[in-house]
Amino acid sequence: MRWQGQTIDDADPSALPGLENRNGIVQSVTTPEFSGMTFHEVLAKSALNAVPGPSRMPFNWTINPYRGCSHACVYCLDPSTLVLCADGRQRQIGGLRVGEEIIGTQRQGRYRRYVRTRVEAKWTTRKSAYRITLADGTELVASGDHRFLTDRGWKHVADAHEGQRPHLTLNNRLLGFGVGSPPAADGAEHEDYRLGYLSGMIRGDGMIFHGVYPSKERVRHVHRFRLALKDEEALDRTRAYLSSEGIPTITRAFAPESETRAPMVAIHTAKKADVDLIETRLTAIPFMQSREWQRGFLSGIFDAEGSCSRGVLRISNSHPILLNTTMSALSTFGIPCVLEPARANGVRSVRVTGGLPARMKFFAVVSPAITRKLSIEGTAVKSVADLRIVSIEPLPGTRTLVDITTGTGDFVANGVISHNCFARGTHQYLDLDAGHDFDSQIVVKTNIVEVLRRELRRGSWQHETVALGTNTDPYQRAEGRYRLMPGIIQALAESGTPMSILTKGTLVRRDIPLLMEAAKRVPIDIQMSIAMYDDALQHSIEPGTPTTQARLDTVRALTDAGFRVGVFLMPVLPHITDSVGAIDEALSRIADAGADHAVYGALHLRAGVKPWFFEWLQRERPDLVASYRGLYPGAAAEAPKGYRQWLAKRMRPLIRTHGLHTQSEEDHDRMRGIMRERMRPTPASAPPAAKAEMLF
Repeated sequence: MRWQGQTIDDADPSALPGLENRNGIVQSVTTPEFSGMTFHEVLAKSALNAVPGPSRMPFNWTINPYRGCSHACVYCLDPSTLVLCADGRQRQIGGLRVGEEIIGTQRQGRYRRYVRTRVEAKWTTRKSAYRITLADGTELVASGDHRFLTDRGWKHVADAHEGQRPHLTLNNRLLGFGVGSPPAADGAEHEDYRLGYLSGMIRGDGMIFHGVYPSKERVRHVHRFRLALKDEEALDRTRAYLSSEGIPTITRAFAPESETRAPMVAIHTAKKADVDLIETRLTAIPFMQSREWQRGFLSGIFDAEGSCSRGVLRISNSHPILLNTTMSALSTFGIPCVLEPARANGVRSVRVTGGLPARMKFFAVVSPAITRKLSIEGTAVKSVADLRIVSIEPLPGTRTLVDITTGTGDFVANGVISHNCFARGTHQYLDLDAGHDFDSQIVVKTNIVEVLRRELRRGSWQHETVALGTNTDPYQRAEGRYRLMPGIIQALAESGTPMSILTKGTLVRRDIPLLMEAAKRVPIDIQMSIAMYDDALQHSIEPGTPTTQARLDTVRALTDAGFRVGVFLMPVLPHITDSVGAIDEALSRIADAGADHAVYGALHLRAGVKPWFFEWLQRERPDLVASYRGLYPGAAAEAPKGYRQWLAKRMRPLIRTHGLHTQSEEDHDRMRGIMRERMRPTPASAPPAAKAEMLF
């Protein structure tokens, strides 16, 4: 069990599942600052952990103050936030259900595009929140941890309580289409909306007929109303609205399906009083039109005569009154449009201008019935909306907020691209897995500094290099709360023990002055882990971690402080990040940040991580699943030696080109034996109950 080496007194069985029959203490802590996460505070018996003999790592000792990683931030939005669903409609996030299809985004070629995805998880929490207002009137209420996609990459709403992270400023512009001022509520039950819809629909696509048929016996007067459509959504709405006006209709098949045409269904009535009512009242265009009537009219005329294809929304008709009424209604709602020249048959089109923001505003305002006309799947994320941030204001108190997990890692919230939360549900077993609980159940060794000082005072301690960050990140977000690293750094330096630090966290910048003082007494080696240089890929694989640029900026800050900083370009993902272009860009940015050397290595899939990685691969890159199963068959954790040799031949010349020193996992193999002999402790030097916690 991974809990060996930790003492637990007065156990609370409810604190951490699986400890019911174990001795000791575990205190579980939740705070609004880290809502959605639980910190399990334990008393560790040992701080120094011995690296097992078979490990390839060129050091013998590690310290891991945390188990699990709080880099996966918990985001949250106000329950009334509108989420764009796969049917093209926007619904409140509070009303979404797991399994529903919504719209996310995905990078395809040069562009990020809107794609269909699913809600995989949903939960609520209470947190403090901020109101973000954009120049077009769009408002968002979100926690400080929430992230939105800006023209400068993903950014949190607010800076971290401790350390630094990319966050929104008034210089940023969000990506998406926005919603402007909050759209009017669905007026489908408003009488004026119903009348406007019936007028637009029936005038656009209905048929009213009056005829006289004389015969020898009598003269027959025929009165008919008929509406035939291929989209039953609009037909159902029209039928319901007519029924609410006291006009029942009969439904029947109108035209069968053919190779070039979808089947059509019609509703009709032949009752004179009903046909007269439809003709004289329900299709009338009032001289004074209310906003609700205009909304309904636009919805009806669009369902009847509208189209939206290749990013162009048009409403076509030949009747000047209908065209003028359409343009007047669009003007009422501030939706830009132009009247196109007449075609040979006399038909003219009112075309909505202003790109996707104007089209989405049209859909939100008028609520058309026909779903297929609303889709934006495949559309590139290129917005002309003015989504500049004009204000970010903290809101008083705490409030209930909602978040979801999606298949693409993001979704569209109030018309802007929002990162989803990757925090999973709580674990049910003590032996924490590498997915759900690793992100949200953080074990904190609160007494680690005290235990470490005691171990370092032992006469058997040989002052060998101690590595921090080999298992979980010592500068993850939880460090902002517990501040364990300053005490660890001081204890190691005062005892004359060299140290190395490997982190993805920019919080290390907080301790630069302390590290500079410690470096006067002992050697300190600092490495920053930066594997992904494509923002979308990085946030898909490493949700919640600081951005690539933020980590490169941290490399620069450490370099300026006098440290020779290395960058771990690990793992290199076969067929994803191993191209010459990807490697060259990464090394160029590493060199520009002032790094001294780069350490590279191919993806290593431990048993606990392998299922989670293949789950991600199946979702994000199903085309590569077969290839990866060939590279990592069965229980194999390493890429084949042939691939590693191929990677070395590609990587080394590029590293030299950028003026960096280099080291690879193959170098670790060659160095391991020599360094282990130099650094190997005597049996007496091992502290009691020490246990290695290596990730690789």
